[in-house]
Amino acid sequence: MNNIHAIILAAGKGTRMNSTKPKVLQILSNNTLLEHVLSQVKTLCNKIHIAYGFKGKQVQQKINNPNINWVKQIKQLGTGHAVAQVMPYIEDNSISLILYGDVPLIKKSTLSDLINKTQQGVGIALLSVILDNPTGYGRIIRNNKHIQAIVEQKDASNLQLNINEVNTGIMAINSRLLKQYLNEINLRNTQGELYLTDIIACAVADEKTISSIISKNKFEVLGVNDKVQLAELERLFQKDQATKFMQQGLGLKDPARFDCRGTLTFGQNCEIDINTLIEGEVALGNSTTIESNCIIKNTIIGNHVSIFPNCVIEDAVIGEGVTIGPFVHIRPQTHIQTHAKIGNFVEIKKSTIGKNTKISHLSYVGDATIGKNVNIGAGVITCNYDGVNKHQTMIADGVFIGSDSQLIAPIKIGKNAKIGAGSTITKSVSKNQLSLSRTKQKNLKYYFKK
Repeated sequence: MNNIHAIILAAGKGTRMNSTKPKVLQILSNNTLLEHVLSQVKTLCNKIHIAYGFKGKQVQQKINNPNINWVKQIKQLGTGHAVAQVMPYIEDNSISLILYGDVPLIKKSTLSDLINKTQQGVGIALLSVILDNPTGYGRIIRNNKHIQAIVEQKDASNLQLNINEVNTGIMAINSRLLKQYLNEINLRNTQGELYLTDIIACAVADEKTISSIISKNKFEVLGVNDKVQLAELERLFQKDQATKFMQQGLGLKDPARFDCRGTLTFGQNCEIDINTLIEGEVALGNSTTIESNCIIKNTIIGNHVSIFPNCVIEDAVIGEGVTIGPFVHIRPQTHIQTHAKIGNFVEIKKSTIGKNTKISHLSYVGDATIGKNVNIGAGVITCNYDGVNKHQTMIADGVFIGSDSQLIAPIKIGKNAKIGAGSTITKSVSKNQLSLSRTKQKNLKYYFKK
């Protein structure tokens, strides 16, 4: 049976978050909790159903996926009630994969194993986990290793409370059986709710075999109820990613002080120092180093690149052998070509920097195309904005721009031209020319007596 329906329960308010946002829209590693779940099921399931409730429009707008079937749960009367709302849209000859919008780190491989168990003829497969402190979770009740029931914390006896195998709530089940057992459960519990877990007792009474997988990774089945748990899960997630990267050959000076809130690919012999943040899609070539306190977002970085401390690089392409920093801001749509040097306190925006070009310190370059072997001195500014429009600066190969010069765009500087220090250049300069704009120096003698 290859017809898989994902049912994601996402109706809760999340009162303990103390937030105006629904719980499933809280952010973990730059994505909402619900987006994390969706990322694992989108290629695994034929259809995705989400039971929503609190601020449902806000949830729908954020996810913005026309292929999702949104089902409103008007009253929150328990997990069984939430799943029942979705049943009219579920085909009998399918498997229902039941998930939770506030359990964000569940892995596709685990869900695939659950589905495979169900397809092997057992009809129901549960995901459980062994916890040192199982307080708050429904206990798995077994008889000769076979699952007999799941008892919620508030309904459990003292003996049952000592059990440390608990229900994660995640299961795969034959949809025809699910519909049958949902009609058999009732509200007879201390909460006055329909518990989805009560269908296990129904299946046992029906002499159905209930299979299970015990999760090896506790963090992937942890739910989020408040900001403390959210922060704890963030660290667990980052630690897991860092471990994988190091196993693949990435050098991390301190994995506890590394964050990847996106995707990172890298070649051999790459090293990243402490307090580096990776966002979006970032790719590193071979033998590239990123030193401490850097933020790299949606950037392709070539081989043998050195990024010194305290740099911010976003939506850029960095060529082979480039050095950047410290304290450099590379803004979007910037392409720095091979062996260029971008030094202290330089900001570059929407510009191309040619091969072997040096912008060593204290300069702003915006909306510019700069050729190869150019030297730009300290304090140089491309004045690209006239208050209404942005304008281009074109600097050809071999140009020398003296320190503390302003280039008033639109302007072109020809090949091998030189601009004297302290100049304000308002007209284009032809190749091989020297251009100056200075007032005559006056030295005035002042003598002060007491």
